[in-house]
Amino acid sequence: MENLIILAAAEGEGLPQQFGVTWELLLSQCIAFLVLAFALKKFAYGPVLKVLEERKQRIAEGIENADKIKAELEDTQAQKDAILKEAGEKRQEIIDAAKASAAKLEREEAEKALKKAEDIIAKAQEATEASRQEMMSELKAEIGRLVVDTTIKVSGKVLSEDDQQRLIDETNKELAA
Repeated sequence: MENLIILAAAEGEGLPQQFGVTWELLLSQCIAFLVLAFALKKFAYGPVLKVLEERKQRIAEGIENADKIKAELEDTQAQKDAILKEAGEKRQEIIDAAKASAAKLEREEAEKALKKAEDIIAKAQEATEASRQEMMSELKAEIGRLVVDTTIKVSGKVLSEDDQQRLIDETNKELAA
């Protein structure tokens, strides 16, 4: 390669001519390149850059919308949690009220049952006392009749109605004491 450079310098021709460069052709190629670069910029790169900018804006809007939706979702989640907490508290209040009501109702029913039992016992005692009184009066009458019969048989005489009543009354007095 050094040889070529030395050879070119020795011949006295210009470097561009040695490489086969023609100025008119080089100038026309530069103009063609600039026209092509301008056309590409205007008709190819410009629309592509415009589309890329629009896409960049849409992506930014999408990210902004996603952030808004995320914030709304967090708000909705917080509201849901608050509603669930409130519902849980109300549920617990209702359960507590139901338990209190059930306990009160149970006490009232127990009191009613106890009163009924006491009434039944009182009636049974009254019935027993009435039955005892009836049996006692029957027993007194029977004892009085037996005393009169025994007295008649022992004494061998017939007692008058007044005597029989007097014996019955005396026997009842002795039984009562």
